[in-house]
Formats: sequence, structure tokens, C-alpha cells
Amino acid sequence: MSHRIRVLLAVTAAAALSACAGMPKRESEQATLDRYMDFAGQPVESFSYLGRFDSWRSLGRDKLVIWTSLNNAYLLTVQQPCQDLEFANRIGLTSTTGTVSRGFDAVRVGRHERCTITEIRPVNYKDLRAAERAGG
Repeated sequence: MSHRIRVLLAVTAAAALSACAGMPKRESEQATLDRYMDFAGQPVESFSYLGRFDSWRSLGRDKLVIWTSLNNAYLLTVQQPCQDLEFANRIGLTSTTGTVSRGFDAVRVGRHERCTITEIRPVNYKDLRAAERAGG
């Protein structure tokens, strides 16, 4: 690789890093998880699932939030190791007769990883959003 190309690559990389440094940082994973835990109910054994979910968000190596509708959210904990959950672009859920159950069903990550659900907590998402709007 010529000296000119190496210098160009170094300058481009430095510019990209400095642009990122000026951007506001996303809320830390732990802070986000703490916020969801503040609005999570007691663990439940299962929830109704009709084969699709509206959205999801990874909250670490073993936790994620699933929205089954606009205001129905569940904080799921999965058995470790679930190595690709933090970096997954897509996930799936297993279910039995329209229900996702703790200990029986799993989050599918990628083509081959299956992470058994060990805990399910309903999240009061309406109250969480109201608190966010109020600045809390």
C-alpha cells in the first residue's frame, strides 16, 4: 500500500472519529435497563403472542424488551450464554399455542442460537413514556 493511500486512510479515520466524538452519546445500556426495571411488574409465567411483535430492543447479553403492541411491552431475561443478542439485527420468538412461556420458549437469535426465556416481566410502557415526556 502506498504512503499516499495510508495517509488518506489515516486522515479519513481521524475525521470519522472526531465526527463521532461530537455526537451526543446514547443512554448507557445499564441506565436503559434500570429505567425499564422501574416500570416492570412482577415476573409472570407467560404472555399471549399471536406470532408477531411490533418491535424489540436488546438491553444487554441476557435482557431484551419485546413490544407485542403499541403499549404492551415485556422485559425478557434469557439463559446464558446468548452470545449474539446484544448485536442482533433480527430475532424471533418461539411459542406454543399463542403463548410465550418462561422455561419453555426461547428467543431465536440468528439462524442457530436459541436462548431460553428464564423470566418475563410486563412493562407499564404507558407510564414509562409519560415519565420520559415529563423528564423523569
